Amino acid sequence: MALMITDECINCDVCEPECPNEAIFLGPEIYEINSDKCTECVGHFDEPQCVQVCPVACIPVNPELIEGREALLAKFRLLQQTAQ
Repeated sequence: MALMITDECINCDVCEPECPNEAIFLGPEIYEINSDKCTECVGHFDEPQCVQVCPVACIPVNPELIEGREALLAKFRLLQQTAQ
């Protein structure tokens, strides 16, 4: 389940450095999440770190990109292999 950042984002800059996969980036107007890199922190943490630090709660699961824990773990492993 890749996460997404909604229009409620206030560009506070706290989510980007918390992402262990570097999936969060500043888009044209607000921060965005690269769904190919988002594992909801599976493999790194028990909870998505961006969601934990977001002061306006604007980072829900993207309903168009539902993935189970096993798929997220597989994505994590693939990202780790390509990073080496």
